[in-house]
Amino acid sequence: MRILIIEDEHALARNIQKYLLLEKCTADAVFDGEEGFQQASVHNYDCIVLDLNLPKLDGREICRLLREQENNVPILMLTARAGTEDVVRGLNIGADDYLCKPFEMEELLARIRALIRRKSENRSPILDIKGVCLDANTQIVSRGKKQIALSPKEYMLLEYLMRNANRALQRTSIISHVWGAQEDQLMFSQTLDVHIAYLRKKVGKDLIETIPGTGYMISTQS
Repeated sequence: MRILIIEDEHALARNIQKYLLLEKCTADAVFDGEEGFQQASVHNYDCIVLDLNLPKLDGREICRLLREQENNVPILMLTARAGTEDVVRGLNIGADDYLCKPFEMEELLARIRALIRRKSENRSPILDIKGVCLDANTQIVSRGKKQIALSPKEYMLLEYLMRNANRALQRTSIISHVWGAQEDQLMFSQTLDVHIAYLRKKVGKDLIETIPGTGYMISTQS
């Protein structure tokens, strides 16, 4: 899972980020509304944790703008007060759920997983391309009857490529989705190549294509 945290309380944002990283999520944290909206518009996230009261651009406006862009990423609002007009307005303009401060990290993660699961119900959990089968529910990857052991990053990389089959994915897009890196792209570009090499050894050299000048692609065509 890749999560965007938009929260101007730096300590809280960092604590959420650290907890999600411990739970094997990729988590980016930003501290004002303008940067948060930019990140949400450019990158693909599985869920956004969005504070209502933000500097530069508040959470309600971010939510409204994203929905106008037809960006249907699940949004979990954070608010200091329950049952207020702000919460109702936030839900009415497209937020999916809200959580009142203070909260337990376990509840936050449970809400995030529920929102992602709800969205995922509309897409198949089973991906099968050229004999490689990925089950998103169990996170098991197999080829034929043989189960393939993947690291968390290898799994995220393979799932991203398979869900975007027949699309030539930019290196920057892949790096952003899997590693959450916005800087040091050169360093992560080398990391990407290493992980692609590992994946090819495990799932077969014929599955992942190199697209010169662009990045990588998985094609469903033989």
